[in-house]
Amino acid sequence: MPVIQRSRTTAFLALAWACAVGVVAATNAGAANADTIWYNARILTVDAKFSIQQAVAVKAGRIVAIGTTGRIVLAEQGPKTSMLDLHGATVLPGLFDSHMHPLEAALSEFRAPLPAFDSYAAIQSYIRQVAARTPKGEWIVVPRTFPTRIHELRMPTREVLDVDLEHPVLFDASYVVVVNSLGLKVSGITRDTPNPPRGEIVKDRFGEPNGILKNAQSLLKGRKQADDFSQTEKLKALEAMLRTYVAAGLTSIGDGGVQAEELALYRELKASRRLPLRVNMTTWHDAGRPLEELQQEILSAGYTTNDGDDWLRFGAYKVNVDGGMTIGTAYQRKPYGPFGAQLYGKTNPDDRGQLFEAPDKLLAIMRAAYQQGWQLTAHCQGGGAIDGFIQALAALDKDKPIAPTRSHLIHASFQSPEAIAQMKRLGILADVQPAWLYFDSPALEKTLSATAMKSFFPLRSYLKAGIKLAGGSDHMIGHDKNSATNPYNPFLGMWTAVTRQNTSGEVVHPEERISREEALKMYTIWAAYRQFAENSRGSIEVGKLADLVEIDRDYLACPPDEIRRIEPVRVMIEGKLAYHRP
Repeated sequence: MPVIQRSRTTAFLALAWACAVGVVAATNAGAANADTIWYNARILTVDAKFSIQQAVAVKAGRIVAIGTTGRIVLAEQGPKTSMLDLHGATVLPGLFDSHMHPLEAALSEFRAPLPAFDSYAAIQSYIRQVAARTPKGEWIVVPRTFPTRIHELRMPTREVLDVDLEHPVLFDASYVVVVNSLGLKVSGITRDTPNPPRGEIVKDRFGEPNGILKNAQSLLKGRKQADDFSQTEKLKALEAMLRTYVAAGLTSIGDGGVQAEELALYRELKASRRLPLRVNMTTWHDAGRPLEELQQEILSAGYTTNDGDDWLRFGAYKVNVDGGMTIGTAYQRKPYGPFGAQLYGKTNPDDRGQLFEAPDKLLAIMRAAYQQGWQLTAHCQGGGAIDGFIQALAALDKDKPIAPTRSHLIHASFQSPEAIAQMKRLGILADVQPAWLYFDSPALEKTLSATAMKSFFPLRSYLKAGIKLAGGSDHMIGHDKNSATNPYNPFLGMWTAVTRQNTSGEVVHPEERISREEALKMYTIWAAYRQFAENSRGSIEVGKLADLVEIDRDYLACPPDEIRRIEPVRVMIEGKLAYHRP
């Protein structure tokens, strides 16, 4: 190359480089106004590559840059930027709990703390204490707990609750309740009382009611449906509960049972700028009502899936297909085993649980909601209920593909390879509660077959099929994140998914364990996907909302048993500090 040409080329490249540097400098000068920079951190971005970065810059509630500490500080720091040196601490995307019942949980301990109902003695002690301050003849309610979690591993009967004879007593086990002898008497329930629709009055070997009522609470008389909480108290309780969730590291939740009352409360909190975290609302509907009434309700609702914003948004349309696994009313593919007679108080050896709706009616309800643009979901715990709901979605898929709706199973506690294959084909997701394996598998192993237990939350099998999982707790009673009924500590859920260890120290089907990275995705990006929010939340990426959680140890490197003991240090929601551990 001639010298003059080489010189001109060199001069041109130098000029181009200078221009480029000038453009970058100008860009950085304009961008060097980040509101906040967290640096010297170990940031688990949960992006497509699961990359780990050192610093993140936030401006106007969104992430504007991520990368090395040197690059981010140099490029993004401005004169008013708040700088936070995390000294190597781990940062995660804001965490999700996909399934909770915040109002019920909030009110459960709003006026007084609850004891642990872990034995007959604890239950009886609570009854005596409440009886001492309750007018004679008024109902006493033992708040929700399950026989799988009490020492005796046996559903209580009226005799256990007869520790007090001057008050009707109700033991709340969700879809099953147990009442004492006076409760049966004041409600007029005798051996001749017919079973209500979709319910059962369980009898002892002499044909007398033993106090166990399966989906038959409608027979009870003289009981107030709830304490008389004022609207102000409900708002205060709900706001406090949501703030407690934030302290646990949660920045987005899914309310799994929104009705008119919850909707009004959420809207009021949002309007008054008191909504502390993001809420996706699954609306719950009693499928036992007349079909025409349900269809008309769907048509006149005035809202559907994804109506709302990043703070308060409608999610799925939900019905209940069966009962619960912890109380023996989940509708299984095969009868419960002999131990079910003790654990659940069953008297029929062929009992498979309770299926609440006929297939034709379930399909008609789902079709009406589907045609209105709803994402579809259902409470279905037993294998038989799961199969029935998947069949309904398969029928709708013939009308138009169901996959774009991101419809999903709630709980799906007992899966099968065939059902998982159907889910994969249809594009159905799963909303799972891993901590139930920790709490309930010791009792269930005595009740169900080895085949059934292999199908109990088979997380690895789901992921092998390419099914995205959203992790949640189904929190409903109690305020403490670790001792509540269905604890909402997200790290307990992750730890259970990773170890599959239960309260007895056993590892339940280790082949179904998943990795730490996969467990974290259940509570971040996959949960966001279920809510149609993966483009704004669920990972730490440029352009997404600045929802971040600093934690007190390295999630990827700490000993496995420490995962459940991880504590949030700081929680940021949309660029603002929402929680800082004292």
